[in-house]
Amino acid sequence: MHARPTNRPTAATVAVGAEVEGGSVLRSRARSGLGIIGAVVLALLVLGPVSRPAAASTRAAEARRAAHEQQRVNTLNAPKAVVLGLVEGITEFLPISSTGHLLVTDRLLDVGQTSADKDAADTYAVAIQLGAILAVLVLYRKRIGTLFEGLIGRDEQGRGILASIVVAFLPAAVVGAAFDHSIKAHLFGTWPVLAAWVVGGVVILIFARNPRFKPGHPGLSIEALSIRAALIIGLAQVLSLWPGTSRSLVTLLAGLLVGLTLSAAVEFTFLLGLLTLTAATVFELAKNGNILFQAYGWVNPLIGFLVAFVAALVAIKWMIEYLKRHDLAIFGYYRLAVAALVAVLLVTNVI
Repeated sequence: MHARPTNRPTAATVAVGAEVEGGSVLRSRARSGLGIIGAVVLALLVLGPVSRPAAASTRAAEARRAAHEQQRVNTLNAPKAVVLGLVEGITEFLPISSTGHLLVTDRLLDVGQTSADKDAADTYAVAIQLGAILAVLVLYRKRIGTLFEGLIGRDEQGRGILASIVVAFLPAAVVGAAFDHSIKAHLFGTWPVLAAWVVGGVVILIFARNPRFKPGHPGLSIEALSIRAALIIGLAQVLSLWPGTSRSLVTLLAGLLVGLTLSAAVEFTFLLGLLTLTAATVFELAKNGNILFQAYGWVNPLIGFLVAFVAALVAIKWMIEYLKRHDLAIFGYYRLAVAALVAVLLVTNVI
């Protein structure tokens, strides 16, 4: 009998097949492994040069940021703080606009001219008003004592003067708080300040020609100021929100218009300024005080405050004595002269 052929593999065949299959699998896995290794090497070759510049770029950016932060701190150094303190103290209560002078001085000293420290510089310009505030507190301490007595009901005249001050304070405070952003965006510039200097100078010279507004002319005392007259002064003070106009100028002229003597108008200007400046300073420090101290620290702003205090003491005492014998004309001429000077600096690109 012939054996029937069978399709079942023999043991040798199975072994050979297994060996072949195993070799194939190994070769396949080897190829896969080599492919992965190749992909990794290729990625390193491609991404390595990219990642190194990226890391270098990151380090360079960090270095620039660090340098920028250092520049922010150095923008206001001690000499610049002294100059700004002098400007603030001398000009705050004179009818020539401290805001305008500080704006121009900042540009001359290169303070607050970048987005990095503009807010800090603006806040500093408000914060050093504390020096002028302290000067008024020292020079008018007796009158302020009377106002305090009126506040607690122990002095009738003191209470009446205090009421007039509060009424005159409110209009500008409300309008200023409502339009603070718009005023800073559209009016805080050198050309608007220059225009305000010119307008204010012309107005002063017109007033100075009138005998009614000269020293010694009879009029109302500060104790006789009515609430209605105080409200008129307050409404006029809204005009001082235009930087360069001068809060002191507007208050002085409005006081003269409602019938105060020149000396009474000067005193009311100082007392109203005490409340106005205190409110503005507290508001600004509460909003941006952290920006100020992060950018400039504590030492230089403190130097500016102390210099402003001493300068304001001298300026206020000088103004009181000067206006006992002279009218306001000198301030009108000064405003026109400083406007002409700043115009030249602007046209010649000095500032």
